[in-house]
Amino acid sequence: MHLPRQLGPLHDLPDTPQAYDAVLADVTEQALARLTPEGSLEHPDCADDIGDTSLGITSLLALAWQRGKDPRLPEAVRRSLAFHLRERVYRDDNPGYPNLRVRDSGLPYARYVLEAGAHPIGDWPSTVWALLQAVNLLDALDTADGGALAGDGQRAELLEVARGYWSWLTEATFFNPQEAGNQAIGCVVGGLMLARHLPGAEGERVRSRALELYDGKIRAHRVADRGALLPPEHGGAYDNNYGPISLSFLAQAHRISGEDVFAEDGDTLARYLDARLTNGGFDNGGPRYSEQHSAFESVLGLRYFGARIGSDLGRYRGDSRWARHAVKPDGGVDGHFAWMLVWQIQDTTPWHREPSAGAARHQLRAGTVSVAFDDRMTPAVIEAAGTYLLPAAVDRQHGFGPVVDGFLLCRPMGEVRVRDVRADGLTAKLVTKPVVGRDHVLRHVRSLYVTDGSTLWTTVAVERLDGSPYLLAGLPYAEDDGDRVRRTAHAPVSSAGTLRLTHPEATGAEHFDARAELTQEQAAFALAEDPRGYGNPDQGWAHLVRSSALEAGPVADAPDDLHVFAVRYGTEEPSGVSVAWTPDGLAVATDAFTAVLGPDDAHAEPQLTLRAAVSR
Repeated sequence: MHLPRQLGPLHDLPDTPQAYDAVLADVTEQALARLTPEGSLEHPDCADDIGDTSLGITSLLALAWQRGKDPRLPEAVRRSLAFHLRERVYRDDNPGYPNLRVRDSGLPYARYVLEAGAHPIGDWPSTVWALLQAVNLLDALDTADGGALAGDGQRAELLEVARGYWSWLTEATFFNPQEAGNQAIGCVVGGLMLARHLPGAEGERVRSRALELYDGKIRAHRVADRGALLPPEHGGAYDNNYGPISLSFLAQAHRISGEDVFAEDGDTLARYLDARLTNGGFDNGGPRYSEQHSAFESVLGLRYFGARIGSDLGRYRGDSRWARHAVKPDGGVDGHFAWMLVWQIQDTTPWHREPSAGAARHQLRAGTVSVAFDDRMTPAVIEAAGTYLLPAAVDRQHGFGPVVDGFLLCRPMGEVRVRDVRADGLTAKLVTKPVVGRDHVLRHVRSLYVTDGSTLWTTVAVERLDGSPYLLAGLPYAEDDGDRVRRTAHAPVSSAGTLRLTHPEATGAEHFDARAELTQEQAAFALAEDPRGYGNPDQGWAHLVRSSALEAGPVADAPDDLHVFAVRYGTEEPSGVSVAWTPDGLAVATDAFTAVLGPDDAHAEPQLTLRAAVSR
């Protein structure tokens, strides 16, 4: 079974002018065939996310006319714009809408669902989207030949509605009621773009208000994760579907305003995404969706900021069903995200296709191997040989690390130290963390990760433990079959000790068996406190009691004062590991390398030396 929304890397999509002209030509033919006598360009099956969709396609037709001067398009633009202004601009309060600050304002807004009171919670983002469609269309109308698309009366009415959308979003309602960073930054972008169409003093007021909202309502509420401050998304730090969309909004905000703050915050978000994203483009986790991925809505941000930070962010796997624009199940165009396609076409930043050359604290990456580390410097995803492993769960504890008497030693009780080393074609990261077990004894867990770019050696050393400890070494979850990510319950792994793959004996929502068809996201939503799409899958997944898990026994000939575990990801071939104390520290030797851990330097920072084996 494939993961439905993690398909090909987004940088594989053709992005030449000719490719975009072909996209617009397809949109044109679909739109002209769909245009109703009333002027609607909505998909016949559209029921929600509807309030901005016809206007979105209108903006794409305007862009297509600018690029190709198809004589059929001006009339279609005028008719469809008239439809939106006449049928899709609402001024009466939507019954049941909970986020108004002013009753009966008469200001225009767009509805998520047309039926009064049916689903008013979506009206705020729908109005943001409608504002963005409107300002894109205004951009087209205000070009030298834009008068051929609409008369002065229509243009003035559209501008007045756009003004009203902005006022409704920022005055008549609470700002960002869903705590969704992508929606909030999108609103700021709408204000910045609107300001350029308003006369001097009024335009400056709107621009200033947009910057003020960004600073006070978005930036001031950033959430920390993995050493970065991020725009909050549905109450969490980052969502792998909406985070890249926020990155695209930051790119557009910087493009049109030139304000350094958008570039700085975009760089931060881009570096964070680069660190959490596997080499193969797989990503997992979020407070709204844990596996759903956006597609073309992410391209602008990934391309723009990938070039800025010098990294191949385009490896992010998107939903290629939405490769160019939003579509309905039958493949028909939907104008809901049309504004992003417009900006993507207008921006000519090339893809940066090489990995970042610098080491990142929360990532180890070389060749086809990568490890993304969470905020505690525990692996969040391990990738080797095209297979992705997630943190396993045991007795409601999640992670990678030694387990003794059912207690997982991976949660730090103090400062986590990291040392990165590259030598002889090898890339290594040493993570040392103090941990406390059930016996309240402070122990130091030293985890060494070494890769030659094709396999990953992980060696974990901890003070001698009582009982029968083992290493919780991951949950085999997915694999890359070339152009898609599919589920798996197997990983190519070997160990210098015993190795077993276990599955939960109990059944039910709190036990995840990798052999089942249920995806991680479905299981996470089943455990979340709210319905799918609103519940936090990260929090839901945290309720998992037990999962399928690789469990590795300790190395037999470790020093007497240590338990040492050694696992190699990416191969099932046996791999010998020897561990011994030397005058220089703890030496770990394999047939590929020798690494020496310690002693600490004058600042108590851990030391790591690494050299390839002579036979290499």
